[in-house]
Amino acid sequence: MMTDPIADMLTRIRNAGSAGHRWADVPLSKLKVQLARLLKEHAFVHDYKILNDGRHGLVRIYLKYHEGEPVIRRIARVSRPGRRRYVKVDEIPRVRNGLGMAVLSTSRGLLSDRAARAANVGGEVLAEVW
Repeated sequence: MMTDPIADMLTRIRNAGSAGHRWADVPLSKLKVQLARLLKEHAFVHDYKILNDGRHGLVRIYLKYHEGEPVIRRIARVSRPGRRRYVKVDEIPRVRNGLGMAVLSTSRGLLSDRAARAANVGGEVLAEVW
């Protein structure tokens, strides 16, 4: 039984990138699709697709490389099931001085740190990517 599916997704992406794979497959959920959408919008991955595997479905995330190195240098879970991390709008972290991205779960859905500041909403910091 998996207790933290978001951490599992991030680990699959991290492992696929360090192994030089072209894509990473993760089990399907709405939250994972929204996270993949954010990674694509901020140019951390090429694309993502929803695949039917005959069971629950998969999200295939196509990784992006620059000069043989993965574009995602680090992808880490911030808020964990045992230790949630909620922030107000003025406490939203700046990842790598704006070069990275924090992913927040807000009342308006999954947003990047910049979008959350622009929408003036806080929330749970799910992950940081750079």
